Amino acid sequence: QVQLVESGGGLVAPGGALRLSCKLSGRTFSNYVMAWFRQAPGKEREFVTVINWSGDSVYYAESVQGRFTGSRDNTRNTVWLQMDGQKPEDTAIYYCAACECGLVLPNRPSEYEYWGQGTQVTVSS
Repeated sequence: QVQLVESGGGLVAPGGALRLSCKLSGRTFSNYVMAWFRQAPGKEREFVTVINWSGDSVYYAESVQGRFTGSRDNTRNTVWLQMDGQKPEDTAIYYCAACECGLVLPNRPSEYEYWGQGTQVTVSS
């Protein structure tokens, strides 16, 4: 049984930074494509970033390109989302997700089998 546990959310001022973590347990971490999504109040869940099994292919939503960095360490079963230059519109619940997608790197929530519990990120002065 795969379990994803997230940490690192909180309140940050505009222009500030936060780093989210997500640890996978229960299966071999390197078998999974990992992704981050977010959901703001009243909006659909949206793609943020996807990371391939080794961490050397990472793709971003246009809205976070150049500000956010996704990474993973297969020895620690952990994926991170470094968020710099944050904006009020980044306020949302952030979720990590995992799929056994092989070489495919999906950006749709429906493609992911496993989800973390979500962590709130609020960008406000």
